Amino acid sequence: MAESAREARVGLWNGFAAYGMWGLFPLFWPLLEPAGAADILANRMVWSLVAVAAMLLVRRRWGWIRPLLREPRRLALLAVAAATVSVNWGVYIWGVNSGHVVETSLGYFINPLVTIAFGVLVLRERLRTAQWAAVGVGVAAVAVLTVAYGRLPWIALTLALSFATYGLLKKKVGLGGPESLAVESAVMFPFALGFLVYLGVRGQGSLGHYGWGHTALLMASGVITAVPLMCFGAAALRVPLTTLGLLQYLAPVFQFLIGVTVFHESMAPARWAGFALVWVALLVLSADALRRVRAERRPAAVPVPAEPVAG
Repeated sequence: MAESAREARVGLWNGFAAYGMWGLFPLFWPLLEPAGAADILANRMVWSLVAVAAMLLVRRRWGWIRPLLREPRRLALLAVAAATVSVNWGVYIWGVNSGHVVETSLGYFINPLVTIAFGVLVLRERLRTAQWAAVGVGVAAVAVLTVAYGRLPWIALTLALSFATYGLLKKKVGLGGPESLAVESAVMFPFALGFLVYLGVRGQGSLGHYGWGHTALLMASGVITAVPLMCFGAAALRVPLTTLGLLQYLAPVFQFLIGVTVFHESMAPARWAGFALVWVALLVLSADALRRVRAERRPAAVPVPAEPVAG
């Protein structure tokens, strides 16, 4: 029992660490200026492969490579996932460095709602009433925010759609986080390296041109991509999915607070109203998930000999 409690605490702290680091990313990307978003993205792809390869080398986890190479369908899905997450990373970095931190946080707030919509449209899942209500409130929130911004919140929608697509592809592939990141980084590595060489030839690259400190920060982009993923993997093994589902809101909460308090982004009343609707939708979704978990646990607590509980 004591060992189980200790493992749960370790998992919880790893979950806090993973989502906390993801939530603090808006403080990191501006440090890489004057590098542009595409330059930063290419560096992140290159150094992510270096970081995750070193991590797998230390842990001696290479046995998954040969079986994967014999499955072209999974490799193709991982290639599409790599392109999708690259879009997500690129838009996120551009959004943060262009003064749209609050809108990037909105993307990750509405991501669970988009994921639910994908479940209906792609996987033909049936939603419960509370889930339909949450999605409906989320759609209303996007409408309100469109009026508030004077345009469709395309940064938030692109982030939510690309990350939900990425999650769907990862679900179909069924490969662990570090292993998946290694393959995705390897897929994008030639393109990213080629782009960095192109920028260097044209004299437009930032790597090595703004001192060792700037170069070290660019290289660190790979480490800060891999480390939260390791923490997330440790958390996923030790805490229930419901807990992880609630912890995921830490990242956009931190991003939102950073956008408002650190970068002093404008929040007109209409924008507050739109965000409030999003938060209401997430509360409905979270309450429904917790209620369902309790309902599933209740029969297990009371033995019924005549009708065995399904495992």
